[in-house]
Formats: sequence, C-alpha cells, structure tokens
Amino acid sequence: MADIWFISDLHFGHGDIIKYEDRPFKDVLEMDEALVDNWNSVVSKEDEVFVLGDFSFYDEEKTAEIVHKLNGYKFLIMGNHDLSRGRDWFLEVGFNEVSRYPIIYHNFYILSHEPLYINRNMPYINVHGHIHSQKYESNQYFNVCVERTNYKPVNFISILKAYNLVS
Repeated sequence: MADIWFISDLHFGHGDIIKYEDRPFKDVLEMDEALVDNWNSVVSKEDEVFVLGDFSFYDEEKTAEIVHKLNGYKFLIMGNHDLSRGRDWFLEVGFNEVSRYPIIYHNFYILSHEPLYINRNMPYINVHGHIHSQKYESNQYFNVCVERTNYKPVNFISILKAYNLVS
C-alpha cells in the first residue's frame, strides 16, 4: 500500500528564502539538491505526495527537471507564488494533479496553502503551509512547511499520531 506524504514551501530556485528563513544551505544549488534528496529518501515511486504550495521559482524547463526527479504521484495545491503561472503550467511540468483551491481530504483534513480559519468548535484539522517556521497555537493546524519538517515530506501517519488518531 502506498504512503501519503505532505510538504510545503520548497521554494526551489529562490535564493532569498535561504536568508529570509535562515535555511541551513550555502546557496540555491545546495538547497535544491538537499530538498530532492530528502524527498526521495522517504517517498517511494508508488507513494502520493501533496505539495501545499510555493513549489518553484524556476522557469518551465528547470521546474520540469526537478518534478521528474521527485518520487511519487504529485498533487499540487497552488500557493501564492504559484498562482501567476496557472494550473496548466504545473500540469505541463509534470504534476499529476493541480488545484487552485484547498481540498478536503478524508472528510476531515483541510489541505491548503495558507492556514484557513477554523474555530475550536469545528472538528477539522487544517494541514497547511505558507507561514514557514511559524506555528499556530491551536492544535487544529499542522504546518508542513519545510522549515518545520526538517526539509522533507511528512507522512500522513505522523500527522494522525500527532493528534492521537492512531497509535
């Protein structure tokens, strides 16, 4: 059975993100290589990966090269830095599925780029990106930005365990 993974805000090709978020890389090349290696160290070719936005700052050719290096069936939920390129652009570079909007996964998890408003009376968990190293105090949010996940995708089982939904 395939595993399900989540990751956000990879920012391939974005040199300034290294200093903005104090990422532990000397340059973009080192960051890009580490992100690809980290991804492939946990994701198999049969697995599914939800990328919750802000994937690449490269042109179409370089982005396609990166997408094809990454294991798994790749589903992108577009982030603020992805919207200018459009859904079709990301399908053309190799994503298997692309959504401009948040989706509801297993009738309980809201997958989005930016955290969505959820009050304590709502039963949902919002798996999101966008806020990088920050964390919301509410336990209804799970931030999968690379700065919070040791620069690799997070397994769905890890999220379920974080909420005591499986042992």
